Amino acid sequence: MTTLIRGPEAVMLPAPAPAAKRRGRWLTITLFLLPALVLFLLLVVAPILVAIYSSAFRWNGFGGLPTNFIGFDNFTRLFSTEIFRQDLWHLLVLVLLSVCIQLPFSLAIAMLLNQRIRGRALYRVVFFAPYVLSEVITGVLFSLILSPGSGIANELLSVFGIESEFLADPGTVMPSLFLVMTWKYFGFHMMIYLAGRQNIPNELIEAAQIDGASTWKTFRHITLPLLGPTIRISIFLTVIYTIQLFDLVWILTQGGPSHSSETMAVTMMEYGFKRSQVGYASAISVVMFVLSLVFALFYQRFVMRRDLAGATTTMGGRR
Repeated sequence: MTTLIRGPEAVMLPAPAPAAKRRGRWLTITLFLLPALVLFLLLVVAPILVAIYSSAFRWNGFGGLPTNFIGFDNFTRLFSTEIFRQDLWHLLVLVLLSVCIQLPFSLAIAMLLNQRIRGRALYRVVFFAPYVLSEVITGVLFSLILSPGSGIANELLSVFGIESEFLADPGTVMPSLFLVMTWKYFGFHMMIYLAGRQNIPNELIEAAQIDGASTWKTFRHITLPLLGPTIRISIFLTVIYTIQLFDLVWILTQGGPSHSSETMAVTMMEYGFKRSQVGYASAISVVMFVLSLVFALFYQRFVMRRDLAGATTTMGGRR
């Protein structure tokens, strides 16, 4: 019962029914979620459905809706072409290089900058600064640095009698591309690892040192396991980004020379906008979406299961 006071008299009103409370709560939730839900449907779900639909047609993107239905022929053609198989190989190479070189390098820098060294705040800013630059600016910058013949890199190497084509040589274009990716993104992963390290209680590190553990053993048996969730998130972001890699490649090489640095996104751009084969380009986008979705579901189910379970338990406890 609810008491409503008017002057000297008190009027007893019935408390709202539980069903009415639930309806009011759901109405409030719906009103708050509706704008975001509409945007999500228009900007995410609708383009995915359009891409899936158009991938079943031979369509140049003009003249209204596609009408030349060909079923799965675009996908059959896609997986039978050498260019797309090269795209998958490039994806695998970049993922392996990123996980095995870029991320350990970022972790090492993060551990170094967690120490009490002179000017570490400046170093953090300097190392993180490349991530703030857009991919276009980074691509243009390194196009000038790695330009064959007249690039700054070749000018410096000429002092030692060395000259390289970098982005113009099929044998060096992928290492050069990975170098640019590392320069651009290692600072982002460094900051993630640094934040994760600072969340580890110093008492654990000090207790291990008091017990006589060396710096390496402390890192191996305490710091690294406690950084596990952070490292797994970093790997997840790296793989998803690499599947969708486009900007840097397009500015630096446009997939050349001879498709030796091409990615799936660059191939999609080539066929969709230059060759007006929108149906075929839509099939490539569907494959990219499926790869990202399958990896995300698999990774969360089998790799991040303990992390997600801990987060769910914590949130449940707070409620």
